[in-house]
Amino acid sequence: MNFSEVFKQTNQLCKVSPDGKYLATCVQYRLVVRDVSTLQILQLYTCLDQVSHMEWSSDSLFILCAMYNRGLVQVWSLEQPDWHCKIDEGSIGLVSSRWSPDGRHILNTTEFHLRVTVWSLCTKAVSYIKHPKACQKAVDFSRDGRYLALAERRDCKDYVCVFVCDDWHLLRHFETETQDLAGLEWSPNGCVLAVWDSCLEYKVLLYSLDGRLLSTYSAYEWSLGVKSVSWSPSSQFLAIGSYDEKVRILNHITWKKIAQFEHPAILDSTKATVYKEVEKRPAVGSDEMSLHSITIGTTLFNTQSKYEISPLPVQIPVVKPDPDRANPKIGISALAFSSDSRYLATKNDNMATAVWVWDMQKMSLQAVLEQTSAVRCFQWDPLRPRLALCTGNAKLYLWSPGGCVSVQVPAEGGFQVQSLNWHCSGDSVILLGKEQLCLCYMDTDQEDK
Repeated sequence: MNFSEVFKQTNQLCKVSPDGKYLATCVQYRLVVRDVSTLQILQLYTCLDQVSHMEWSSDSLFILCAMYNRGLVQVWSLEQPDWHCKIDEGSIGLVSSRWSPDGRHILNTTEFHLRVTVWSLCTKAVSYIKHPKACQKAVDFSRDGRYLALAERRDCKDYVCVFVCDDWHLLRHFETETQDLAGLEWSPNGCVLAVWDSCLEYKVLLYSLDGRLLSTYSAYEWSLGVKSVSWSPSSQFLAIGSYDEKVRILNHITWKKIAQFEHPAILDSTKATVYKEVEKRPAVGSDEMSLHSITIGTTLFNTQSKYEISPLPVQIPVVKPDPDRANPKIGISALAFSSDSRYLATKNDNMATAVWVWDMQKMSLQAVLEQTSAVRCFQWDPLRPRLALCTGNAKLYLWSPGGCVSVQVPAEGGFQVQSLNWHCSGDSVILLGKEQLCLCYMDTDQEDK
């Protein structure tokens, strides 16, 4: 593995272009575009204020920079650096801005969710969508970019609007059987729309494109319900994480539960491998290398760490949530399928130091990674079954079916990895600190041989 030098960034605003060629970062009010392969600066743009949100268009030709506190959006062109576009929402304000899949329209959500404004970069035409709901995930585009699903709230009832993205005409408008809709998400194949209720009621609804209710799923009543939802890339599975510390898997044929993954505090009868991170100050001149632990350190003064396989039974550290505080730290907050839908990674909030990896073919636990600190972020390689995670220290952790590795980031000044993003090729990972970033390059040639 190799690491790049360290660059500045603000608010974790760092995105690789969809074609994988460019790296855009925001440093306060400046937008810097670099060549991914050389990291040389290609373009430098100056925005009118500090950027709150930054996003590439789908064709990698334009970059959107939103300044929510000023109600402004600026759009920059990579091909024509002198061209730019400014959208001012004025006194109505701005809380969200995003591209449409065609990369030529911008959707702005105004303050208090009064409306969504659709701006066309080509014709300067403006369309309005009224009554968008203020919730966890109110807007979702189908993977092929043809349809937009939007959650709507009016007269104390929840509705879903389905728009055709070509000309923004309304295709379907239907009421949902929810008390307080919290989110919606298209299946990757665009055939089914999953809608889920707020955490006060466990309810997941599945609708067809024409608004027919295909199925309703509720695991239990009178307790905090759904916390996270994720489709498998194959659209065969819908994983639902809930506050009862369990993940339920629905199948795409009958929409019935086919598996339930529990996260017990004590693992005593499992075929899964439990990897425990062990920190150590390395002794000079003696480096132990075992079959299951690989340690990469940069200096003698770093606290190195390695993974050891824990013998059963294993006690996973549990933090008891405060019952008097809102949004209790309990339940499945993060779900992620590998690109081939073979594995599912989960995190249970009251076991914050552990990541659980499930085998979706065997419907069983494959591995548990027990870290020394709470897991901040994990993400799958876009092409291979390889999971990267970070815990807010100077290390990058990787899991694959072959085992685990802990890698020291050799940046000076105590670079602490807060979050990470894979490059679309899977050949590198962008590591984001509080105000810095660096790239980690994978040695994929050796892996592929």
